[in-house]
This record gives sequence, structure tokens and C-alpha cells, in this order.
Amino acid sequence: MVYAVVRAGGRQEKVEVGTVVVLDRISADKNGNIELAPVLLVDGDTITHDAKALAKITVTAEVLGDERGPKIVIQNYKNKTGYKRRMGHRSELTRVKITSIK
Repeated sequence: MVYAVVRAGGRQEKVEVGTVVVLDRISADKNGNIELAPVLLVDGDTITHDAKALAKITVTAEVLGDERGPKIVIQNYKNKTGYKRRMGHRSELTRVKITSIK
């Protein structure tokens, strides 16, 4: 069993080959692939977390598509002053499929 923990968009995600992950918006190269930075690699009983060893490891993913997250509604209200404000936000996301961990 081989899996890696990668850094993506300010978070860390546990991925295996074939895993589909939703990340913050990432631009892909012309082939539609991206490389993710590994933080930890588990290959059976061996666990790699040394920075020099992780520099040799590549985690590649195929971009499946860009999408937007759910609408988040932000409301501000102050009692007895007539102040109210309503805003919304949708995150820009990218769905990727992990193709290889080498």
C-alpha cells in the first residue's frame, strides 16, 4: 500500500493512485497535468519524511475540471442601529485525479 500526504492549497491531503481530490484552483500545464509537493510518503512499512528524500519523489495528477464551491452567505447585523450587510462567496476549485506516485 503506497500513499502520500501532499501539500495543496494551504492544506494537506492524503492521496493514493486513483484518488480524486478537490483542491483550490490550480493551473495545469498544456497536457492537463500538475505536480504536487509531497510532505510524507508511506510505502508499506517504510515511512519517508526527510526533505532530501522527498525532493526525489513526484506526485503527478491529471486535472479533471474546474468548478466552484457552494455559496457561503455572510451576514453582518447590529441591533438597534439599522446596520445590516449581506455578502456571498464561492471558492474556485479544481478536481484532480492522482495518476502516479514515484
